[in-house]
Amino acid sequence: MILRSLSCRFLTIALCDAAEPCQLGSQDAATPMMQGIIDLHHDIFFFLILILVFVSRMLVRALWHFNEQTNPIPQRIVHGTTIEIIRTIFPSVILLFIAIPSFALLYSMDGVLVDPAITIKAIGHQWYRTYEYSDYNSSDEQSLTFDSYTIPEDDPELGQSRLLEVDNRVVVPAKTHLRMIVTPADVPHSWVVPSSCVKCDAVPGRSNLTSISVQREGVYYGQCSEIRGTNHAFTPIVI
Repeated sequence: MILRSLSCRFLTIALCDAAEPCQLGSQDAATPMMQGIIDLHHDIFFFLILILVFVSRMLVRALWHFNEQTNPIPQRIVHGTTIEIIRTIFPSVILLFIAIPSFALLYSMDGVLVDPAITIKAIGHQWYRTYEYSDYNSSDEQSLTFDSYTIPEDDPELGQSRLLEVDNRVVVPAKTHLRMIVTPADVPHSWVVPSSCVKCDAVPGRSNLTSISVQREGVYYGQCSEIRGTNHAFTPIVI
């Protein structure tokens, strides 16, 4: 029992759902789309390593054979049909392996759910956001709408991230297909949650749609990425 508790304590993985200082990689995926982007990034990085090794070897070999001290009479290769065919076909095959999953992922990201379980409308204001659960609005009762303001820098609670926490979070169920309607009330905004692979711009005069399918419980942070005046970055998003 003691060994089990110790193993659970030391082997527990803390998921990264918010930006960290000096962070290089992506945040942990909360949706299948984000997981697909991370997997595609790792696959492309593998091909980049192969290309880096191959090109580095060619450069070192060229420096060696065209060095006056080690090789006074450099080698001269006029034609090499075999190597030319290989170096033409091989990059094409690499691009094919990258393009096929990229197109599939782009097609999946562009699709909007026909029959989502919940529809949430995010209205962007200059320094805050208004969220409206459209499915629960009725003419006979008050609509389910609330404002979400940033927690000031001098008033955070223990465990809250600076300039990333809000007073009213957006609560959504896990493993459920959601539809987000993003629109601004004044100037252009952007509704961005990296862990959920969501970046939807809000343009005045129109409404944009995006889909979310959160696969695990957690608290996910995001911020507006539009330059729209002073303090434009101080409108965080918390799901």
